[in-house]
Amino acid sequence: MLLFLSSRTRTRFLRITHYTSLAVRYTPSPASLLASVSKHKPTEMAATATPDLPILPPEDSHLTAKFGRETANYFSGSPLNRLSFLRTDHAFLAPAFKHPSASFLLLDNLAPLIKTDDTTQLAFVSLADIIDNISGQLFEKTEEELIKDFNSEDPEQIVVFLGMDEQGVLSGHGGSEEEKFKYKEFEGVPYFAVDVSKWGGKEQLKEKLEKERKAGFFGGGPRHMGLVAGQAAMYGYARALIDWNARTPFCAQCGQRTLSVNAGTKRVCPPTDRAAGVGERRECATRGTVSNHSFPRTDPTVIMAIVSEDGSKVLLGRQRRWPKYWYSTLAGFQEPGESIEEAVRREVWEESGVQVGRVVLHSSQPWPFPASLMIGAVGQALPGEGEKIYLGHDAELESAKWFPLDEVKEALAKGTHNMGEQVPKEYVEGALRLPPQTAIANRLINSVVEGWWVASKM
Repeated sequence: MLLFLSSRTRTRFLRITHYTSLAVRYTPSPASLLASVSKHKPTEMAATATPDLPILPPEDSHLTAKFGRETANYFSGSPLNRLSFLRTDHAFLAPAFKHPSASFLLLDNLAPLIKTDDTTQLAFVSLADIIDNISGQLFEKTEEELIKDFNSEDPEQIVVFLGMDEQGVLSGHGGSEEEKFKYKEFEGVPYFAVDVSKWGGKEQLKEKLEKERKAGFFGGGPRHMGLVAGQAAMYGYARALIDWNARTPFCAQCGQRTLSVNAGTKRVCPPTDRAAGVGERRECATRGTVSNHSFPRTDPTVIMAIVSEDGSKVLLGRQRRWPKYWYSTLAGFQEPGESIEEAVRREVWEESGVQVGRVVLHSSQPWPFPASLMIGAVGQALPGEGEKIYLGHDAELESAKWFPLDEVKEALAKGTHNMGEQVPKEYVEGALRLPPQTAIANRLINSVVEGWWVASKM
């Protein structure tokens, strides 16, 4: 399988060379202005430069001295502390949910609410904005009480606790920031994600949000999204959890309806049902044990830049449906009972016929479409026949080629853009085209061109 992993528009290749003093703070890309938004039309992104990548703090550890700076990819770098150990603590969740500073990210069929006058920014609302559609007592009950009172006929309200902004990075829903939520040693603004896809009166809600919040639901696909880095990570997390809850209404073990608990991060199969005529339910192996059916799945996917034996070329491939001259790195799902390195060698051989020797891990990228973790690697082909390309094993690729590093470097500077959008003005027709920097494929290709994989001279 060959994957293109991008988020939106094109730009000249940008190199992150400066590190700030705070890990969770990031430099947003220039604001984009939306000309007009119909009250019944989704908000679309205006054309802007490709979003910046997450910025890591400076540090001088022995690991950095040996392996170089860590690479942070798009959809990572959330400014929130997830506080995952408090997801079962209803003494925390209930007051956090109702606190005046609590901010909510709404998703409509997985499309996030964004600001219409700056579409690089998410838009957050207060509980008061949505109280007509959602219970203010949502987190009052413990998991045990929720299971005991389970009624499969009740409409499910999917709400996910995203975490707490302890650093004041975000502006929340725009209300008073004087009073922050405090619980034990934690203090900040709590953030939640809410699925509004099945709400009644949604058109009225959209009109209200457009008028009072100057916000609308994003109308483009994920490849065309240009959120600033930290907020892209927040959206990715929210999207993955909302999508998993929506996709998993029934138990994978016994087929009965399940219940969302742990602030949206776990689903359980209750033993009883208060729905009319049900009562005791069938036995289920997930009850009373730790079951992987009860938690969100993450699909590991390897994606790799393969260099030639002499280090002068990089292997890239393309599918038939892609634009002319547009190539990317090879990728594929990691299979059970397989190491990352083995998956890299297998996928490269199956798709291109090239045989890979040494494999080194480079970086990773959460890819919430719907639930992949892209594991980036750099590998080196075996000499001689190992570099021979053969596409007869797998019909997925239309073409696979060895590209000289000079040609790839030129493409990084003049030919990176998102699929489906116009090429940069610097691009010369017939030259190589590559994914933008929001794709881990781009970061891997860049690492090869810059010699990341070459042994240090120190």
